[in-house]
Amino acid sequence: MTLAQAAVTDGVASYYGDRFNGRRTASGERFNMHELTAAHRTLEFGTRVLVTNKANGRSVEVTINDRGPYIRGRSIDLSKEAARELGMLGRGVAPVELKILGKEEDTAPSVSRDLAVAQAQRLIIDLF
Repeated sequence: MTLAQAAVTDGVASYYGDRFNGRRTASGERFNMHELTAAHRTLEFGTRVLVTNKANGRSVEVTINDRGPYIRGRSIDLSKEAARELGMLGRGVAPVELKILGKEEDTAPSVSRDLAVAQAQRLIIDLF
């Protein structure tokens, strides 16, 4: 069963070192250690994931924009900011629960629909 099929799974999180800041991710974006992003081996880019540190209960929502981690036993590689919010900077790794929330675009259709309605209304007004 894949993570996408499970929707919620347990794993181990690690985080990117400072040396990766500014490098291109697999999605083509530049990695910014101050943003709430993460790497996962199989989830689509743009997938939002709620990551909960099982050791302290703290949670953070991240967006997948890279591939990895490539170290056996690790499920997700977090930005430094996400790791800070989870309280795992000291140890570097933490047991986590991953809950898939959906894709970034999942929130966009209502904005797109509103824009389309406004444009249609303007067209109707222009016709009369």
